[in-house]
Amino acid sequence: MVKSNVLVVDDDKEIVDAIDIYLRNEGINVIKAYDGIQAIEALMENEVHLILMDIMMPKMDGLRTTMKIREEKNIPIILISAKSEDTDKILGLNMGADDYITKPFNPLEMIARVKSQLRRYTMLGNFGVSQQKEESNSIIGSGGLSLNLDTKEVIVDGEVIKVTATEFGILELLLRNQGRVFSIDEIYEKVWKEPSYNAENTVAVHIRRIREKIEINPKDPKYLKVVWGIGYKIEKY
Repeated sequence: MVKSNVLVVDDDKEIVDAIDIYLRNEGINVIKAYDGIQAIEALMENEVHLILMDIMMPKMDGLRTTMKIREEKNIPIILISAKSEDTDKILGLNMGADDYITKPFNPLEMIARVKSQLRRYTMLGNFGVSQQKEESNSIIGSGGLSLNLDTKEVIVDGEVIKVTATEFGILELLLRNQGRVFSIDEIYEKVWKEPSYNAENTVAVHIRRIREKIEINPKDPKYLKVVWGIGYKIEKY
């Protein structure tokens, strides 16, 4: 069994040490950093499968670090902040974060969110022993949009599109159920694998990011449609 490596980044060393204890008790390796610059250096020197990072840090804050990481990598990023306002949460997600928790956080919730993101990242085949592939690829699609479930690739009009594990999970859910409308709560619970609580902004930001990647005109989407007051669906072509 390949252990996952989590990079924990916070300028408060006591918080880093506490998270270290919680995650190591779950069999997860922890790599420590105390600002954004150290985080970038740690990524260059280690194989990292998830990043748990504070927003407010010296030298390079969590938002700038997230943007820098997203230039090269699709590693799951969970941001931590003492701020609970929706605007800060949306900003973090817009920068490319996969999830967001606020201080003081419940250790069990933190562990659950880490494991949830690691599961999706592992399912995308990004680390560990590669899964045995069948002779024929399993492909689901609608029109020019398709997902290869063996290679975990998203293809739009013949071009492979780079997506995060969370974005792949949302697309897979909707493409497996073309034409069916899923509410925000349903999407969150089926993709994040946890009860939905104030999930509107989280899901909406991920939907917007997916549209920017798969749609020619994100403001007039061909594939990923909103059904006002109900939820989202992928059209069947």
